[in-house]
Amino acid sequence: MSYGPQSVLRDVLRNPQAAAVVRKYLPGLEEDLTRVPFMHGTLEQVTVMMLPIRVDPVAREAFFAEVAAVEETTVEEPPTQQVPVPSADYEPADTALGSARTVQRETVRRWSTFELELHGPAHGNPFTDVDLRAVFRHGEHALTAHGFYDGDGVYRIRFMPDREGSWSFQTSSNARSLDGIEGGFTCEPASPDSHGPVRVHERFHFRHADGTRFLPVGTTAYAWTHQGDDLEKQTLQTLADSPFNKIRMCVFPKSFIHNTNEPPRYPFAGSPETGWDFERPDPAYFRHLEQRIEQLGELGIEADLILFHPYDRWGFSDMGPAADDRYLRYVVARLAAHPNVWWSLANEYDLVWSKDAAHWHRSAAVIRGHDPHDHLLSVHNWVELYDNSADWVTHSSIQRGPEDTRAWREQWGKPVALDEMGYEGDIDWGWGNLTPQEMVRRCWDGIVRGGYVTHGECHLSDDDILWWAKGGVLKGESTPRIEFLRTILEQTPLDAPGIDPQPGDFDFPVGGVEDRYYLTYFGVSQPRRRLFALRPGTHYRAEVIDTWNMTVTDLPGSYEGTFTLTLPGRPYIAVRLVALEGDV
Repeated sequence: MSYGPQSVLRDVLRNPQAAAVVRKYLPGLEEDLTRVPFMHGTLEQVTVMMLPIRVDPVAREAFFAEVAAVEETTVEEPPTQQVPVPSADYEPADTALGSARTVQRETVRRWSTFELELHGPAHGNPFTDVDLRAVFRHGEHALTAHGFYDGDGVYRIRFMPDREGSWSFQTSSNARSLDGIEGGFTCEPASPDSHGPVRVHERFHFRHADGTRFLPVGTTAYAWTHQGDDLEKQTLQTLADSPFNKIRMCVFPKSFIHNTNEPPRYPFAGSPETGWDFERPDPAYFRHLEQRIEQLGELGIEADLILFHPYDRWGFSDMGPAADDRYLRYVVARLAAHPNVWWSLANEYDLVWSKDAAHWHRSAAVIRGHDPHDHLLSVHNWVELYDNSADWVTHSSIQRGPEDTRAWREQWGKPVALDEMGYEGDIDWGWGNLTPQEMVRRCWDGIVRGGYVTHGECHLSDDDILWWAKGGVLKGESTPRIEFLRTILEQTPLDAPGIDPQPGDFDFPVGGVEDRYYLTYFGVSQPRRRLFALRPGTHYRAEVIDTWNMTVTDLPGSYEGTFTLTLPGRPYIAVRLVALEGDV
């Protein structure tokens, strides 16, 4: 049998003759910034992605002809990864049960992080040799939190109490000194600005655990936590002055255009030159990440954490199933007690060619089995939308324009987060050179159709610091307009969960709250007048919203039933109709 379009690149490269053909036609492969996931792609997939062959059909045909002339080498599957199993005799039998020294606070506020610090054994590899957990009880209410090793003989168990009053806990571990430790703490009322983790509310919307409505208006800075203190502090200051209350960000470093720098630290012991020990996470790396998550929380910003992604030159996208699961357990144990965490299984799952379909379900099960606080969980797509009907998916995370938002709501019965609609900017890729007007248009369109939106920005810079990649400062014109949009969004009646699609004509989207509040958005169109037909009996005041110039103009009088409004006749206009109080 010979090689062909469906042959996997990794297998082809194991044959010296076939590898020579690959290097002839794909000369930049070994230097490609995302070469690791390419190893698991088919030749057809790789040739569609790589220049110059993707735009040269003659070279493409010649490549497949030459590689087909090579007899396929039988590939032996790599041995199954051995999963270390914690042993009951990790510590000697004469080690006193529960003898580890502990450090804890006696009081903690509701929805903040309680931490039990334990000083215990450090021999062997405590990351894999020790299993540690604790059951936390409040009356009949019980939750299990898993512990993790934080280096230098220190273990931690973190927990986010969701009820006020007295809590007790008891640890269990295969390490005798960590086993059977009992204690407790008092949970006091939440601080005034703490509302608890975000949950799905009324199928299509979000609210905090205390019932406070949450209307996500997000941004994207994938690798901002991998840039060093100076730039990261600048990013935090920019976020503090921005309208964004959610940010999409990667746990692992990213390798892509405008993201070619080495990170200051790595998630595992080892180095790019010597390789990685996936059984030994680097605690300093994860301490840094959790510090940034805490700082985001202080700003009122949710951290939408991307757990896997394809933009990788180090091998973190191809650790193997056992290492993937171990990494997830470690991350969840460390971070789940932070109230502002969301889990995103992948950025562009359909480009992570090292993972099969079963990976995402298995990973979701690991997270659900180790997160006692049930944080939001999603999967983001590249081209092929994920099947968001899976019971563990809490909301859809979409890369696509906003036009099908209503259909996705109806298809999956879940909130729609339009997490990647393109980016304002001026780079050479089409997804990264939207005008600010188009970025704002897509955001308004998505909101009015009943979705939630995420901004991004890709303006070229001499220092190669682009917000979408590294954070820094925002340079575009869309951000203040999105702040204006957030103001309008938050003026939705407070007792409504958010904006839902409303009946309207076929040409423009209408959203709002039935018989009370309507937003019609005209986008790039510029009508001079518009007919509205509402249920008779309710009177409305009418406003013309200029979404680009950020103005709201009241129209005189009140309106009821069927009526026509005179409009400015320019693009980016919306009309808001608000029921008069006596008619609500």
